[in-house]
Amino acid sequence: MRPPRPARPDEAPALAALAEETFRATFGAANTRADLDLHCARAYGPAQQAAELADPALLTLVVTEGEALVAYAQLRLGAAAPACVRGARPAELCRLYALPSLHGRGAGPALLTAGLTAAAARGAGVVWLGVWEHNPRARHFYARAGFVEVGAHTFWLGTDPQRDLILQRPAPAEETPSDPKHPA
Repeated sequence: MRPPRPARPDEAPALAALAEETFRATFGAANTRADLDLHCARAYGPAQQAAELADPALLTLVVTEGEALVAYAQLRLGAAAPACVRGARPAELCRLYALPSLHGRGAGPALLTAGLTAAAARGAGVVWLGVWEHNPRARHFYARAGFVEVGAHTFWLGTDPQRDLILQRPAPAEETPSDPKHPA
């Protein structure tokens, strides 16, 4: 498994396939196929992924094994945050998914760290996300990373309105390398 890196425009088809596969793996057992099909058709096609990769307000990071994409995260910068999010210059962690075979192997923490670091480097003071209230694994993962619940909003999965919890945490402070001639 390689460290996270920005996705390339030519990876849109592979990213679309990974996004749909990981979304279905995460939520398939708890939702109807019709709602999953509708959501995936709207959110994860190759054209949609190509548009997202070309959007300067979005940063998509990927993890690979060999040449295959196996995990990804997406960060949205400069968009309005829900009113419950407090902090300067919020950035949204829109997506963070890995193939089930990677769970417990460090892809998620590596992507989260890379996303938080990228948010801070781009001036974000706070990072927020929405997580389904019925996804205890993800809720625990984000709590361990310092995210706290600040509100909720509705996430439409196809025709099904679902409750997402809004979590936030400060973006990490950018570290200034110490100057050996002027120690801190």
